[in-house]
Amino acid sequence: MSTLPSARQAEAPAGTPKTGSDSSKHAVRGAIVGFMIDNFDIYLPVVALAPAIAYFLSPDLGVQTIALVTSWIFVATLVGRPLGALIFGWLADTIGRRRATIIAVTGFGATTLAIGVLPGYATWGIGAVVALVALRFVDGVFLGGGYTGASPLAMESVPAHRRGLVGGLIQSGANVAYAAIALLTVLMLAIFPPGGPDSAYSQIGWRIPFLVGAVFALLFAVHYARTVEESEAWKEARDTRTGGAAILQRGNLRSLLQVFVWMTGVWLCLNSITALIPATLRGSNGLSATQVTWTLVVLYVVLTFVLIGGALLSQRIGRRPYLIIASLVAAVPGAAAYAWLVGTGPTGPVHASVITIVVGVLVMAPVAVVTVYITERFTTEARGLGFGLGYSLAVVLPSFYATYQGWLSNLMPAAYTVVVLVVLGGLFQLVGALFGPETKHVQMGPSTTRESS
Repeated sequence: MSTLPSARQAEAPAGTPKTGSDSSKHAVRGAIVGFMIDNFDIYLPVVALAPAIAYFLSPDLGVQTIALVTSWIFVATLVGRPLGALIFGWLADTIGRRRATIIAVTGFGATTLAIGVLPGYATWGIGAVVALVALRFVDGVFLGGGYTGASPLAMESVPAHRRGLVGGLIQSGANVAYAAIALLTVLMLAIFPPGGPDSAYSQIGWRIPFLVGAVFALLFAVHYARTVEESEAWKEARDTRTGGAAILQRGNLRSLLQVFVWMTGVWLCLNSITALIPATLRGSNGLSATQVTWTLVVLYVVLTFVLIGGALLSQRIGRRPYLIIASLVAAVPGAAAYAWLVGTGPTGPVHASVITIVVGVLVMAPVAVVTVYITERFTTEARGLGFGLGYSLAVVLPSFYATYQGWLSNLMPAAYTVVVLVVLGGLFQLVGALFGPETKHVQMGPSTTRESS
């Protein structure tokens, strides 16, 4: 039976990657760029399609119906991602990290291309939005699998003392993706004026970010296939691979439960920033759409460096101490800063933007170690599936944040319900961190090598 990763496990020669090798560099670059492209695709409906959603809907629909139909687009992706994590996590552990990554990235590139050329309601009627929702579900399946192979492969390709940095670089790709798509959308809105379903943006503008995302994904898949080699750790585990059943072994199953609890807290905090801060800035703080966009761009650029710094800090003091400290920071000063933001603290747009950046840094600091920590929690035989499920399954419950806010609004002012979610997110992370071991020294070899070391 395989054992849980332990801080006492030393790097064994059989599981130690070749430091500085071309294969390792390509694997790391592939994971960073792949995660960035994956998140670019995830943010497309939220940022680029939102101003043109009327293109797919009947003009006779009421405001509430439009909001409901719009939510289906995002729910479809949400449902697809855990399914994709299950499918491609299993593939990553059975046929290899490299192959699973190539299939997943090619899949969401092709699906994004199909969405980018869809006709609207005027041509297909209700079939237009049905096709959009269906394609986003398929897209979600491939997106859920996009990182189950590339991230574990990268982590398995670098020595233990560099895993923190590499994990931070991978996570920072999501911030770069958001900033890039926000700037591209602003440019498109300037070139193609928005409006109703017949406006230039509805007819053409929103398609360009989708086509850009599709081209990037397909080109990346080709480049990845040509330059990245399969993980040596995965190859060494060929005699102990069990076709995905390794995730059911007691150590890995316990790791999955602990990671699920921790990541539930991470996603609660993430949703509080990505989904709720824009509305807060436009509402109680009175920022224009352009001011909100630029505030978020600056926030995500700053977070890029914060996450890298946090990952490096975890390499120095340990993952577990970093997780404990970061969870407390999110739950206490992070929540307090958020309360100030939704209250009467900021005195103008600039002040509100500065407070927003402070809130984002405090609340999202735990994200720095997501990639490295989850990969270190599972044995090689279960790492792809463990990473995929640990990352994606936990997104489901936090995604009903609007429902939780509705319940809480019966007990307190609605504006402050997000503060409660941040506190809960920090507490979930704290519990997950306390029940998990230190992982920064674990070896990435197969379980047989772990046990012999």
